[in-house]
Amino acid sequence: MMYTIKILNQEFQLHSSGAIYWKKEKMLLIADVHLGKVSHFRKFGAAVPAKASLSNFRKLEHLITELQPKTICFLGDLFHSSLNSEWNIFQKWVQHTSCEIILIEGNHDIIDPIRYEAMGVSVFREMRLHGFLLTHHPTVESGMFNFSGHIHPGITMIGSGRQRLTLSCFYETENQLILPAFGTFTGKYRLRPGKNDRVYVIADNEVICVT
Repeated sequence: MMYTIKILNQEFQLHSSGAIYWKKEKMLLIADVHLGKVSHFRKFGAAVPAKASLSNFRKLEHLITELQPKTICFLGDLFHSSLNSEWNIFQKWVQHTSCEIILIEGNHDIIDPIRYEAMGVSVFREMRLHGFLLTHHPTVESGMFNFSGHIHPGITMIGSGRQRLTLSCFYETENQLILPAFGTFTGKYRLRPGKNDRVYVIADNEVICVT
């Protein structure tokens, strides 16, 4: 279910949901949930089941129950578009969670931060904490290790019979770790890792290091 790594002497647990649990800080890092995307597509006629909009909230609740975090930090693209019916679900979810909630703004986060702050969600462009830089877009900054999202990383695995399957993954380079998209209605960007990069694939509710 989880794969543990160490960065700057801190322990991080890569979860098969696509989240990372920062053990010392009791913080969940989650990228690219894209709440409201299902409702947005349905509004324009896409044949997406309405119940799909609830799957992200179920994933969040399972994570909270399992890991008991103190803080949830969303690394951008929490909400996919302008206000729609899923915003009301999100408000109720925030009201019933005991976690501190932080949003690092992403390119899709176009809802006025005042609306988030009114319900107790803190909004930042980026955050620095104990040598770590938390952003939405992958960012290189000297002396900092960057956690980010945005790319929706995936890697294509090739089987012995030349079967191909593209799986979501955590992608780690020397000073960066890019999280997979947490949202259940998102795509993947296929990466070509360098020889010193590490890829942690999510498969069958496991996280497996493949490079």
